[in-house]
Order: sequence, then C-alpha cells, then structure tokens
Amino acid sequence: MSGPIRWDALTPCGECCAGCAKKQDGFCRGCIESDGHCKEWEQSGGCPIFRCAKAHNVSFCGLCPDFPCDWLPKKVTWNPNIVAHLAALAGEYEKQNG
Repeated sequence: MSGPIRWDALTPCGECCAGCAKKQDGFCRGCIESDGHCKEWEQSGGCPIFRCAKAHNVSFCGLCPDFPCDWLPKKVTWNPNIVAHLAALAGEYEKQNG
C-alpha cells in the first residue's frame, strides 16, 4: 500500500472513491454516498457487494468474518486479485486500528 489509506473513502470492494475519475466527472455519486446505488449497478437495484458488506456490518469485505468467500471474485470481475487486495487492506487496517 502506498500512502495513507482513506478508510472513510474505501468502498466494500476495496476501491477508493476519493479521486475517482467517474465520481469527479459526475458519472457516479460514489458507492458510500449513494448507499450502494451507483450507476454501474443501477439495473440490479444497487451494488450486491455493498449490500453484503452492510449485512455483515463491515466497512469493506476484508474485515468480514466470511472473507474470503467464493462469491466475491465472481462479482468483482474487474480485479482478478481481489482476495489478495482485500487481505492486504485488512492487514493494514488491523495494524492501524488494532
């Protein structure tokens, strides 16, 4: 991880809305700000990753007691290393927040 992580801007799938081009261009309001109702998931009623993290009461998937689950890589198709990415974030979160 390079630089400080903005935990308040980290989405359940490990992305960061801060500085995101889609958000800056007005294409997306942001996963956190829209309660998971971002443009990319609007046809399915909202982001299933966001809903799952909310149901598990975690801010991002790496903190979930069921992580890693078989379901996650099937939904986060844009990041083939999603499990390793979220595991690294969870490790960093634990270091910083104990």
